[in-house]
Amino acid sequence: MKRLFDLFLSITLLILLCPLIVFCFLLVKFTSKGPALYWSKRVGINNCIFLMPKFRSMKIHTPQLATHLLTDSDNFLTPVGSFIRKTSLDELPQLWSVLSGDMSFVGPRPALFNQDDLIKLRTEAGVHTLKPGITGYAQINGRDSISIDEKAKLDSFYLENNGILFDFKIILSTAFAVLKKNNISH
Repeated sequence: MKRLFDLFLSITLLILLCPLIVFCFLLVKFTSKGPALYWSKRVGINNCIFLMPKFRSMKIHTPQLATHLLTDSDNFLTPVGSFIRKTSLDELPQLWSVLSGDMSFVGPRPALFNQDDLIKLRTEAGVHTLKPGITGYAQINGRDSISIDEKAKLDSFYLENNGILFDFKIILSTAFAVLKKNNISH
């Protein structure tokens, strides 16, 4: 049922948001050198690596680290990078990952391939058996403002309590958080 929901919602949103997606693509393309899409190596279900698309918000040749680990991350942002991150527009290409089956709408956010601490904690808790999501329980409970340990605990709570009603609650909470720009530090 979750997969059918993911397919229906991703196709619907890709159609409805097509003008916005094209606008963001052109905005990124014409304001900085390099491709408009960035394919990030992420950890998916059962710790398998997959490529997750995002609109590029960082300059080319930025180290592949979690943004909070970059020294003075603002220096790496493209001219529109801050805007597309704070509005979460950089996440729109992930609808493709949901459509292709690499991701779900709701699940733990996919870790970067080199976030060994988060990957280890999630694996110990069994969270690695979940398909990663565009949003998740940790995102509505702190997003960028919580520690790796807290993220792993919230992901574990989601593993134990996930279901379609809980997913709807997370999706609605995410929509409100994005509109209010809650807990977005970069």
